[in-house]
Amino acid sequence: MKFLVNILIIFPIFLNSQSKLESSIENGKSIYNDFCLRCHLSQGEGVEGIYPPLAKSDYLFKNIKQSIIAVKLGGIDGDIVVNGKKYEGYMENMGLYSDEVADVMNYILNSWGNNYNKIITEEYVDELTKKK
Repeated sequence: MKFLVNILIIFPIFLNSQSKLESSIENGKSIYNDFCLRCHLSQGEGVEGIYPPLAKSDYLFKNIKQSIIAVKLGGIDGDIVVNGKKYEGYMENMGLYSDEVADVMNYILNSWGNNYNKIITEEYVDELTKKK
């Protein structure tokens, strides 16, 4: 009986968390299409040697916090290595709000074979970027 009660308590919390992530991913897709698509392309594949891929990107998953900070505060400037290939360039600041950064990161981290399944929240983006 206790097990059933625990399930009845936890299951709605799990569903709510999943629906928040799904909603964020859907919002992030629109933001991605408006701000990121022109460089990283429709499937996150990027352009070899110019714009790094976001799909199955080892750099992205090793540097999630730094990527969030970069998207929020001014892009990325300098050399990075993604999936064994060097990219030299600059990603400009898109001027996104914290909720938009959270949504677009949730979309990127859960699309094109990427599977993060944790939710990036507006509060988390604010926490990472408030000291910068």
